Amino acid sequence: MRFRNIGENLNEVRRRIEDAEARAGRDPHSVTLVTVTKTRMLDEVRAAVEAGAGDLGENYVQELEEKAAALGDLDLHWHAIGHLQTNKIRKVARTVAMVHSVDSERVGREIDFRAAAAGRKVPILLQVNVSGEDSKFGVGADEALALARRLVGLTHATLAGLMTMPPYNDDPQANRPYFARLRELREQLVAAGIPDEAMQHLSMGMTRDYEVAVEEGATLVRVGTAIFGARQ
Repeated sequence: MRFRNIGENLNEVRRRIEDAEARAGRDPHSVTLVTVTKTRMLDEVRAAVEAGAGDLGENYVQELEEKAAALGDLDLHWHAIGHLQTNKIRKVARTVAMVHSVDSERVGREIDFRAAAAGRKVPILLQVNVSGEDSKFGVGADEALALARRLVGLTHATLAGLMTMPPYNDDPQANRPYFARLRELREQLVAAGIPDEAMQHLSMGMTRDYEVAVEEGATLVRVGTAIFGARQ
């Protein structure tokens, strides 16, 4: 029953994403659902994959590496969505389809170096702390342009957009201004000369607020609890 619910929940999240796309007048299937598998057991992850999940997100490098190895028989795209320490990047660069959490030039250059050594190109997203909370990682909105200009010249870590995590709110509408701010920031960076292809993605929205994020322009949403249930 538990695993059947995972499939049902995944389909419900997809339906809600499609409804939000329609409300916003967006093209159908313009949003990628990243199923967050942090702390989930392998049999739970397999149940989600069997229900159609193909993009999986992990916060911790060790978990990502272990699960990617255990599920190596499956065609999956792994996303590193948590804060990265430079000493963990070598493992990430040879495995992931995207890194969502680049918040410094040092991290970006280390991904670039390790991806080149692995013969790969890894899309990266610049994490922006749009709320200004001390507890959040990411550069301030006023620092984003300068850092984007330094990252856009990398050859194997390819800048592909922006990511944010708004404050925790029970009311998803309370996070709409933060999502709108990230969308506006992307437009400002493009107007300032950052190429369109380096700003194609907005990674924003999680279980509580992903529908609002889609309405505000998210191209990637990171959802775990709504699919797997509350963590034990």
